[in-house]
Amino acid sequence: MDPVEAGFVTLSPEKILLTTELPGRTSAYLVAEIRPQVNGLIQSRLFQEGAMVKAGDVLYQIDPAPYKAAYEQAKAALVTAQADLVTAEANLPAIRSRAERLKGLVAINAVAKQDYDDASAALRQAEANLAARKASVEINRAAVESARINLSYTPIKAPITGRIGKSNITVGALATAYQPTPLAVVQQLNPIYVDVVQANAELIRLRRNLESGRLKRDGALQNRVKLLLEDGTPYPIAGTIQFRDVTVEPTTGSVTLRMVFANPREILLPGMFVQAVVEEGVREQAILAPQAGISRDPRGNPIALVVGQDGKVERRSLELERAIGNKWLVLKGLAAGDRLIVEGLGKIRPGMPVRAVPVTSGEGGKPAAGAGVKGEPHV
Repeated sequence: MDPVEAGFVTLSPEKILLTTELPGRTSAYLVAEIRPQVNGLIQSRLFQEGAMVKAGDVLYQIDPAPYKAAYEQAKAALVTAQADLVTAEANLPAIRSRAERLKGLVAINAVAKQDYDDASAALRQAEANLAARKASVEINRAAVESARINLSYTPIKAPITGRIGKSNITVGALATAYQPTPLAVVQQLNPIYVDVVQANAELIRLRRNLESGRLKRDGALQNRVKLLLEDGTPYPIAGTIQFRDVTVEPTTGSVTLRMVFANPREILLPGMFVQAVVEEGVREQAILAPQAGISRDPRGNPIALVVGQDGKVERRSLELERAIGNKWLVLKGLAAGDRLIVEGLGKIRPGMPVRAVPVTSGEGGKPAAGAGVKGEPHV
């Protein structure tokens, strides 16, 4: 019988950029929950819901009348305390001079000792009164500052620049200092965070490949990340990895990666589900085999049939890493120059002589039925 015809492709090493798709969710770059710092009635709301606000813009106005009155009262009390201090300071020298004069006279028995004792007591009382007046001035000065701060809290201002959401309070309602429910929330959306999770096993594999030299990092691309939106469309702006968490989540065995993306058109909104395409590195001499030429043995191990130098079929056991498009990335079992059979597999067996026919470009590359998801070998 004539040898069976077998279509093959010749494998050659390729330089490829390996990527990993990781699920994630967006979160605002900065979030400020607006809460009042003093009690009072909301007198007015000075923003439009959903609008952009700048840091320092007045958002709400609390009725300032009682705080103005408290401020003026504190200032008046401070003026009174300062006047009492001036009087106490003015009286002290005369009292001290009289006590010192009587001290000299009592030493020569020119005056009664009782007169000196009375003068000494008056001096001590005047000094104590002066110290009390100084303390009163400081207390009233602190009261003035406290009243001024409370008055400054009556206009509630935006602490950051961003987009403000809906208002949770209306004009005329009572606001309570540091209440649990915020009046509104301001979020900075440009830039924006994307938090994704990656299995710790993947990190170990990536570190092993880098250490062994299988994978090389491109310095310019090391931290670059691309993004796919919920409908699968690519986000037009690339982002960067900001940091990788140092703690593994015990329940899932994964770590969190935080990425930063520019968001000038605010396409990304907090809470969106996205897919981050992380660039792992470059493999200089990668062997990619068409999925049509890879099959499984009864135990589920990947195998391939190649045309040997003698024209006979050889069976190879493989070690696969992942699917890339309609090809498998092969770690072991195939090498550059091997003639991988991709057509006529149902008619040939290992050891059979075959008539090898090269497959034209574009053939033999159709994905096998039930091919695995990108990044996960199909078993």
